[in-house]
Amino acid sequence: MLMAMIENIYETMNLRITETAFELHLRKIYPTRNILSMRETETVSGQECLDVQKKTDGSVNIIGEVATDPVASWMIQSAQVASKFTLFTHHAKTFPDLVTALRNSMLRAGVFKDEKTAEEQVVQVLNFDIHLVKDFRGRRYIERVTECIPLEEKNEYTFDHRKEKTLEGKIDKFMDNATYYFTKTTNKELYKYQNVLEYHDGSYILTNKITDNNIKAMINNMDDNDAEEFIKFAERNWGTRINRFSDKENEVQPKKRGRKPLNK
Repeated sequence: MLMAMIENIYETMNLRITETAFELHLRKIYPTRNILSMRETETVSGQECLDVQKKTDGSVNIIGEVATDPVASWMIQSAQVASKFTLFTHHAKTFPDLVTALRNSMLRAGVFKDEKTAEEQVVQVLNFDIHLVKDFRGRRYIERVTECIPLEEKNEYTFDHRKEKTLEGKIDKFMDNATYYFTKTTNKELYKYQNVLEYHDGSYILTNKITDNNIKAMINNMDDNDAEEFIKFAERNWGTRINRFSDKENEVQPKKRGRKPLNK
């Protein structure tokens, strides 16, 4: 699937490939594309390959397969800097498993020492997870497309203790803030996720609307024709009116809630 996805990337975008072993062979499949492929050797590390690629004016970074801890570190680095977006493959069964596996790889690689910090970096670079399955009949298909939604840190502490006249009242308000603080510290949620597309009974169903931030980012990286078609798609399927030339977006709730068949 990763090979096929290249066909839908604009040809103006330069591709930079990092693999532990050459498997994609994209330069043979797409000979007219600007593609630079690298792999580590006994004398050149994968990190050095990545450092060189950052200086080659690449638009899209592709990591063949995130199967080891160092490769997970390369993926996070390439997704954070030096490219518009990064594509990679992984064998996680669920989206939470994907986040956990990448987080643990970052910890084992020594990039981070704190679990929460490592997980926060992971969810910041994961936008969409396209999950493929192979059933017992041998059929391969996309089971779901999942969107990752990082949660912003909000300061919800109050200063109500200043309004209290008694010491007991002030202590009660302080304890409220203390309880909220310890709740955030011990049970901190860094992300939530939702399926935007699912496969059911031979057809694909739109289950949730893509978040506004991702919709805007997608439109900003499309040409005029694709942007107009995507805007029509969003209005038709999600009831969302989008003005390309304005930072403000008017939301319109669909008439019917729940799952909706995919309209082409």
